[in-house]
Amino acid sequence: MALLTSLYENPLLQNIISWYLVLFGVALPVLLIFWLIGLKGFVELTKYEKGTTFLYKVNPITKIAFGIVVMIVASVTIWWIGALLTLTILPLYLTLNNGLKKFGYVVMLTISSLVGSTWAIAPYTPPYILQQVFPNQQPIVVWVWPSYFSAMGYVPDLTLQALIYGVQTAFRVTATLVAALLLVVTTSVSDLFRSFTKIKVPLAITFSLMVGFKTIPKIFELLDTSIKMQMLRGLGYGKPRVIRTFYLIYGGIMAIVPTMVYLFRGAKSLAISADTRAFRAYQSRTLYKEPPITKYDYIMFGVIISLIILAIVTNMVGFGRSIPYVGL
Repeated sequence: MALLTSLYENPLLQNIISWYLVLFGVALPVLLIFWLIGLKGFVELTKYEKGTTFLYKVNPITKIAFGIVVMIVASVTIWWIGALLTLTILPLYLTLNNGLKKFGYVVMLTISSLVGSTWAIAPYTPPYILQQVFPNQQPIVVWVWPSYFSAMGYVPDLTLQALIYGVQTAFRVTATLVAALLLVVTTSVSDLFRSFTKIKVPLAITFSLMVGFKTIPKIFELLDTSIKMQMLRGLGYGKPRVIRTFYLIYGGIMAIVPTMVYLFRGAKSLAISADTRAFRAYQSRTLYKEPPITKYDYIMFGVIISLIILAIVTNMVGFGRSIPYVGL
């Protein structure tokens, strides 16, 4: 600690290290995404592929209910239950098509989310919240920001308790993230539409969600294609490999406009297609095939009920938490 104290008491070193830490919190998640996941990885994690394993056979509504319950349980219980949920759901990706590849991508995305969320929460958490979370602990200062950082909302002292609090809160995000992506990669747009129609979700909402499901993987595919075309034209050619990532980021920024133009053109075609099929001309749609409730759904119902019971029991024995996430 004496070494850290000597570093942040020197104004020059304090400024250099502070900006390095800020860039670390912003850049590391981005670099993890570009180096280890890439746009191909995001396509893998957002695009449906037909499969035959357990999760592909579960009704979409059951999977939506599972995701909502995971989010609620992670929000109202102690942080390590969110961490356990994250670690429990992650291996399910191994059962999907290209399971090992998807598992690797989602692990990297989870680590990236943990780092990004922790760094987005810890520097901004005020001392009075940390006093509620760690009532019997003396704050351990690990870094002191320059005074002008307060203009960005930073609390002057970064404490060990603030970092721990950031990690605890981040695990609540990761549990919801990995559960939601399971729905995306195992459910076709058609099945989701049928399920929403079956439970009488308004057509306008259903249509918006369908467009989102269809468009997200398309965005990553278009960005990937556009970046590759820029690289073929010579972007970053002959430059050192170590700075190639920054050229990829630059290429990604330059790819936004052509991607948006292509999507807008696609939106026009989608609107024409919906009109020609008399979409919203009637209050409801008829279905040739209704999504069935199978034995796999009953298994998932058991899991969902178990999670609800877990949330109730943990709250009754004193392990429930609410915003702000107070307590260990």
